[in-house]
Amino acid sequence: MPKNIAVYPGTFDPITNGHTDLIERGARLFDKVVVAVAYSPSKRPALPLEMRIDLARRILAHLDNVEVIGFSCLLTELLEQQNARIILRGLRAVSDFEYELQLANMNRAQAPHVDSLFLTPELQNSYISSTIVREISRHGGDVSRLVHPLVDKTLARHFSATDDDTATS
Repeated sequence: MPKNIAVYPGTFDPITNGHTDLIERGARLFDKVVVAVAYSPSKRPALPLEMRIDLARRILAHLDNVEVIGFSCLLTELLEQQNARIILRGLRAVSDFEYELQLANMNRAQAPHVDSLFLTPELQNSYISSTIVREISRHGGDVSRLVHPLVDKTLARHFSATDDDTATS
């Protein structure tokens, strides 16, 4: 019997409690969830790809049916490689819907057998975005309630090192 596999793509720059919430819920719905960390240089991620993959793997290690990988191909190609037919995506607010619908329709046009499933995060995670977390952390703010402690420490070190590099140049 084929496995019911979902791919949850994103830059995860950084992975937040909102992401973790959706992944844990997805892990209950599917036989396997592939967390696909996008290379995505056009988004200019603050954290290198390998660091984003490592953080996600360590934070999600308690989930036996979750695999974390990096990717730089088309999402529909990745789905084919993973034998997956479901794209798992999160919707925080109505403002996310239009963009996500456009992506879902484009993916369906490229791969008609692929479906997108949208989950909403728990209320306490509904306002968290990686962009906001990065900006707060970059300016020395407290993100400890928004991310796993490992991410909090990593961001503090990363932005401290970046500030040190900027000060010495």
